[in-house]
Amino acid sequence: MQSSVTYNTVMLLGPTAVGKTAIGVKLADHFGWDIISADSRQVYKGLDIGSGKDLAEYTVGTKIIPYHLIDKVTLATEYNVFMFQKDFYELFDECQKKKQIAFVVGGTGMYLDSVVRGYPFIEVPENELLREELGKKSVEELSAQLVELKGGMENVHNKTDLLDRERTTRAIEIALYMQSPEAEQKVKEQSRDIVPFVIGTTLNRDMMHKNIRIRLDERAKEGLIEEVEGLHAQGWSWVRLEKLGLEYRFVSEYLEGKFSSKEEMLDKLYHAICQFAKRQETWFRGMEKKGVPIHWLPLDVDKEVRYRAAVNLIEKNVCS
Repeated sequence: MQSSVTYNTVMLLGPTAVGKTAIGVKLADHFGWDIISADSRQVYKGLDIGSGKDLAEYTVGTKIIPYHLIDKVTLATEYNVFMFQKDFYELFDECQKKKQIAFVVGGTGMYLDSVVRGYPFIEVPENELLREELGKKSVEELSAQLVELKGGMENVHNKTDLLDRERTTRAIEIALYMQSPEAEQKVKEQSRDIVPFVIGTTLNRDMMHKNIRIRLDERAKEGLIEEVEGLHAQGWSWVRLEKLGLEYRFVSEYLEGKFSSKEEMLDKLYHAICQFAKRQETWFRGMEKKGVPIHWLPLDVDKEVRYRAAVNLIEKNVCS
């Protein structure tokens, strides 16, 4: 039975180390699409080994698959979900002009969700009078006000907003502004009619963990530690590198002497990546609970099997 929905976006999501890039590249090659990356670290120049860019995978034979939002900014910019959505919308508009499907591949749940569910992001001006009033409150009072404005803790997308006075103040400023008629009009003007067909791919837990270990060991041999050393030598602080999380945090801490050995650091990093993959899957399940249909590919170790299943899904539902 053919789909009656006209999709304009296809999304391939999944946790780390399950072969998303390899499958995504083959799909892009098959259907003649570009790839729009949804990865919060691959967007940075210089984060190559630790972020797993694997740009060689974007070549099929002699053909290079066009990709976007990889190597877009330097570490001087703190790229965020608002920037991602804005950049995606610009790419989506280009695809619409070409009458082409926007094809997104990645595992950063908030980036993906911002597109699928259309987070209402707009530029919010600073409100000096409000800031003066909020400056009289404690961090605890500010956090309570933000949670109330959001309608509950589950609606606070970035929990770190609750831990820092400046971030909490800004979050309240944004939340209050978003209730205004002016903001409502801006949201209407800046939103896009995204109709996504979402495909998910993962592996059973044991195989995923095995892949994570293999990939981590390969990255260590490829020069992961040297990459982080080089970034620090270029002038990026340990604090900035640690904020990138996982590989960059653990290796930075190792280079700062916070681990007794490289083996200890890699072992703890492995467990942290496994926990991260679990959080990714939890996020995707949360998307489903909020009404986002995800068409999961078979739990097959063979990427070719999963690729063929994805092709069948797309041909049946999107390109029919």
